[in-house]
Amino acid sequence: MTQKPTSQAQPLASAQPLASDWVRIPDGTRVKHRLEGHEGVIDGLTEMVSGAMRNPDGRTQYRMNIGTSTRQLVTQDDLNILLDRENLVIMLRQKEPYRRSVTERLHSILSADRFIKSA
Repeated sequence: MTQKPTSQAQPLASAQPLASDWVRIPDGTRVKHRLEGHEGVIDGLTEMVSGAMRNPDGRTQYRMNIGTSTRQLVTQDDLNILLDRENLVIMLRQKEPYRRSVTERLHSILSADRFIKSA
């Protein structure tokens, strides 16, 4: 009789959400860096990451477009999501129904203090 391999127990509480629970911030979403204060737009993901910090999936960082040709690698923990007057996520070239859907999805995984009104 073959014995099945046993998995090691995982801690009940972890600092990062599980990768399977992670909801990616869509491209075109306006964000603000929590520490450095500059604003930009999510411009994709990269798996060629610098530094030890990663998104909850454990292998990527966001590319944040902060100028004409300037990109910065950031993690989800580095970002606040910018909201419009109607408390919807600000996104490039997206209509209200999609922005409402994205707003609801992101609110399901991020705390309320991660959403700020755009100036």
